[in-house]
Amino acid sequence: MSEISEMYTKLHAMLHNIVPDVELRYKAELAVEINRLKKEKNAVILGHNYMEPALYHSIPDFVGDSLELSRRAATTSADIIIFCGVKFMAETAKILNPSKTVLLPALKAGCSLAESITAADVRALKAQYPGAPVVTYVNTYAEVKAESDICCTSGNAVAVVKSLPDETIIFLPDEYLAGNVARETGKRIIFPSAAATPGPTMVGWRGRCEVHEKFTVKDIQTIRQQFPQVVILAHPECSPEVTAAADFSGSTSAMIRYIEQTQAPQYLLLTECSMGDNIIAAHPDKEMLRLCMVRCPHMNLITLEETLASLRENRYVIDVPEEIRQRAARAVQRMLEN
Repeated sequence: MSEISEMYTKLHAMLHNIVPDVELRYKAELAVEINRLKKEKNAVILGHNYMEPALYHSIPDFVGDSLELSRRAATTSADIIIFCGVKFMAETAKILNPSKTVLLPALKAGCSLAESITAADVRALKAQYPGAPVVTYVNTYAEVKAESDICCTSGNAVAVVKSLPDETIIFLPDEYLAGNVARETGKRIIFPSAAATPGPTMVGWRGRCEVHEKFTVKDIQTIRQQFPQVVILAHPECSPEVTAAADFSGSTSAMIRYIEQTQAPQYLLLTECSMGDNIIAAHPDKEMLRLCMVRCPHMNLITLEETLASLRENRYVIDVPEEIRQRAARAVQRMLEN
């Protein structure tokens, strides 16, 4: 059996109920060529949990959430890191492993959350709340990380905040993640222009993920009416009202582990649609309901076609100015220690 036939057989077994057969045959060819090239060029491919199924289940050497992939990027010995994710993730790989060539398959694969804040915004907040440590979500660009004391992911945000003894903490830029972390750590959340008051306080920012802000409590109520036994899992970038109404809230990897380790009549994920497809493919015994109102338009730009072109043409190279990289690296390394 040829490599293409083997790849097609593998993908068909996992994705025949998700991806049309004619598309699987075409994508099997792309995947085989990508895997050949990555060996030839000594490249490693990191795939975020939000990648479309045919890519996710064929070419990554490692899959996971931002935290897991950051750790993989930091320790790889490959010459080239292909990051099948979005720009801030590829920047983080370069921050942690500057001697490697880091490639992002789609130049415009950005992030609404990362775009919501600049380094100048962070400096202004530090001037308004002098002495308050800055905790920055990893979903930010390098220049913002460079102004921060420590980074976090949705998976370790609570642990990071709890590790800081300061009463007032600046937490950027996700408004909803900040609200969820404040609730779990017993802090009162305020936003810029409000004066810090005595007691545990978290200064937030009005940034949101354009995918996760779409989910509402009404969505949950409607689904529960039709499927009373459904277990609903919400990403912490959803609003605090949504995470409170869900049965579980956690990072993408935490949600995957939860589903793997539990049994329920149905599961519903309140996060990017492709992740549900990837779980269905890996766990056909689990029944996943669908509430796909929106795909992440940035993650959706990363395809097998773009990844193949990235390897062939050495595009698009992600660079971070060394002065910014060094300062950002301190904040990211502290994140990895939590």
